[in-house]
Amino acid sequence: MNKEITIYDIAKDLGVSPTTVSRALNDHPAVNVKTKQKIFDAAKQMGYRSNVFASNLRSKKTNNIGIIVPRLNSSFQSSVLAGMEKVANDAGFNLIISQSLESSEKEKANARTMFNSRVDGLLVSLASNTENVEHFNAFLDKGTPVLFFDRVASNSGCTGVVIDNTQAAYNATKHLIEQGCKNIIHVLGNTKINVYADRLKGYKYALMDHEIPFNSKNVIYSDLNEEAGEDIANKIINKKTLPDGLFVSNDACAASCIQTLKQAGIRIPEDIAVVGFNNDIISRLIEPNLTTTHYPGYEMGEVAMKNLINHLGDNSKGVLQNTNTITLRSELIVRSSSLRQKTT
Repeated sequence: MNKEITIYDIAKDLGVSPTTVSRALNDHPAVNVKTKQKIFDAAKQMGYRSNVFASNLRSKKTNNIGIIVPRLNSSFQSSVLAGMEKVANDAGFNLIISQSLESSEKEKANARTMFNSRVDGLLVSLASNTENVEHFNAFLDKGTPVLFFDRVASNSGCTGVVIDNTQAAYNATKHLIEQGCKNIIHVLGNTKINVYADRLKGYKYALMDHEIPFNSKNVIYSDLNEEAGEDIANKIINKKTLPDGLFVSNDACAASCIQTLKQAGIRIPEDIAVVGFNNDIISRLIEPNLTTTHYPGYEMGEVAMKNLINHLGDNSKGVLQNTNTITLRSELIVRSSSLRQKTT
């Protein structure tokens, strides 16, 4: 096994001092251009690798930003990460990305790993069963900024980047009501998470404003994945009274519902009008095309990362506490899955 090349090896090879080599490799102005180039060439030829870890210990910065998401195989999260990567790359930061797999215990383990890796900042979208965020206190105690996005902690005192989920759900439910629906099923995730709690509020408010009684049996809690869509559709098919509207908090799950309902001979939207959420690619591929809410994932990633990096500047203390939540705009995109022929 070849030994690791050090600045002492380069210095000996070129007949200069180790200090000169160190300064040249760090682009110090005290070393003239010709000497720098000679040292750079020798370092490359000899296979020298700079000790980034030691350098980071000296500077107390790693230029690494940690990101914890619920799942990586999510179209929405992929879009968010793309926005984050663009901003981080432009600012000279690297990303360390992990997934909690919707487990608070895995999230805690991820947080410990990020902390031990000395990330300069942390971006988090919470797992569905995370009930408190005490495992992020170590970052705050060290002055390392933590910012939540999409799924945010309601009482953490940290900045969050979200959309107005209550208004988005209100608009989706209102649209179904305007299409003549009066018996609307709402499918959502764990309401301990802000996004689903807020969407349930919006659904209820829309029913209330249109004098439609709320029925708790019309709320179905789900993992909101493709497999769950089939089970949800079967529950709907087996109901004594078929609903006339379906609002699902995820496009993949909604598309799976549509497929299973159609196989059972139920017409979409004539029998059941369907609305999804997120504006994933599947919403434009399923037949009929799915009405959905455009969730600006890429923009959310950009805004979250820019906000975090702004708190990593030399003049910042790195604390994001007591900052107002940043709310991005969403938009209802109406397609064939919910549009019914107007009756006269």
